[in-house]
Amino acid sequence: MKNILSDNYEHNKTILYVSLLVCYAIIAFYTLNAGYSMSTDSQRFSRWADDLIKFNFNLFEFYSIDKVNHRPNLFFFSLPVILIGLCKVFFTSDWQYAFLLLNLILVFFSLTIFINILLRVKVRPILISFTLPLIVLSVDMLTWPRFILSDVIYIFLVISSVYIVLNIIINNKIDYIKLGLIILLLLSSRPSSIPVIFSIFLFMLFLKFKILVKKKYILLILLVMIISTPFIFGFFYLFLEHNMSDKPKIEFLINMVNEGMIIHDRSDTWVSSPNNFFDLVIIYALRMVNFFNPYASTFSILHILLNFIQTILIVISLTIWLFFVSSIEIKDKLYLFIILLSLSVASFHSFILIDYDWRYRFPIILPLIMFIPISLEMILKKINFRLNKSELKY
Repeated sequence: MKNILSDNYEHNKTILYVSLLVCYAIIAFYTLNAGYSMSTDSQRFSRWADDLIKFNFNLFEFYSIDKVNHRPNLFFFSLPVILIGLCKVFFTSDWQYAFLLLNLILVFFSLTIFINILLRVKVRPILISFTLPLIVLSVDMLTWPRFILSDVIYIFLVISSVYIVLNIIINNKIDYIKLGLIILLLLSSRPSSIPVIFSIFLFMLFLKFKILVKKKYILLILLVMIISTPFIFGFFYLFLEHNMSDKPKIEFLINMVNEGMIIHDRSDTWVSSPNNFFDLVIIYALRMVNFFNPYASTFSILHILLNFIQTILIVISLTIWLFFVSSIEIKDKLYLFIILLSLSVASFHSFILIDYDWRYRFPIILPLIMFIPISLEMILKKINFRLNKSELKY
């Protein structure tokens, strides 16, 4: 066992790639066996793709048909609509199966990028191999790839964003072309990409002004962000209610808060309507907490158990990192970006909408699971350091 955990174990990479192929094969088999699924949003994407085909993929004409005020502009759905349109053109009646295969291809590349990120921060391959089965056991990873939606496209872009940010950290230089391209693709994949882009820019500012140099500053920033966000949202709600409540999109947000909605379509999570400012703060705080909640009353026992295992491991890993981190290294900066990304996504959806079955949590699952092998690597390095120190003594 000691040899296997060693940095220099000769079969580490072999075990890792076998683990990748086995885990991916399980996800692909389960997804193909379950077949594709069409939701209400899937039907909407299909209709938009038909419109795009009628316009010969002229996006300007496609955007011009947008007359709906209660949802974001069609630009924010361009990428999945284009891909569905291409599937319809090249595969006609089998387009859903083609899109399902596209989803599985993107799952494979997402897992590959996941591995490459961890290798670049010097996590030993065997630890990554131990982590990959946790992804297979993720209920989200076994659920959303079969849907004709933007979710898998989006998780691929999110994990690609993490990879690009890591390159910026390592090289201490911004590749504006890659960064600009990934931001454009994120924006055109879904409206909820805004917090991902926000977290990238905020992290770039942290790097520029060298804020990420001391542990106490980092913990203070994170603590202030977590505590202040519900209060900021409370003030922002009051501003919107008094100044912009006549606009359909704003009215929709206000009505959800007035109904005490926490998780959309899960009324068992709702609370009483707010009567004062502190009730607003409580609603937004509950939304942020529930964004990461592994439990829902309608989930099966197995679903809840798997969610709890994943959540507990992530929380333990985060605690280990907070305990062990001293000087800020590359992997610590990556850790911080993932925390910032997760908080930004959770905060955004806490203010806007947390969808049924926590769908919008899915894109940050892969980055959060990275906490586990990184923290295990920190423990092993600490143990090795103490063992080496003891050997030097004697």
